[in-house]
Amino acid sequence: MTTTTTKRPLPAAVTLTPAAEQRVADLMAKAPEGAMGVKLSTPRRGCSGLAYSVDYVSEVAPFDERIETPGGLFFIDAASVLYLIGSTMDWVEDDFTAGFVFNNPNAKGACGCGESFTV
Repeated sequence: MTTTTTKRPLPAAVTLTPAAEQRVADLMAKAPEGAMGVKLSTPRRGCSGLAYSVDYVSEVAPFDERIETPGGLFFIDAASVLYLIGSTMDWVEDDFTAGFVFNNPNAKGACGCGESFTV
């Protein structure tokens, strides 16, 4: 008896809203030469320990997660994936601020100013 198994594609660690995808497209439209995408990471900083950081990336690290969006490639730092699984990333603009906003089910707390979080 022969059995075959089919692997279904794994869902992305982070879901980007249409507004976040559009922001990635806008960033890539004016990206510096050599930039191949935008990368999300969670460096250690702030009062709560981790912060969200979005930067251009010019080379792919071997274990980074890669998400193809209509506007360009979006990467998640391999060391940050466990902190971000199940998160939604949005782009929000109002009269006074503009920025990426994260709904992260893994975050157990955040500092008072909202710049960092803890898991």
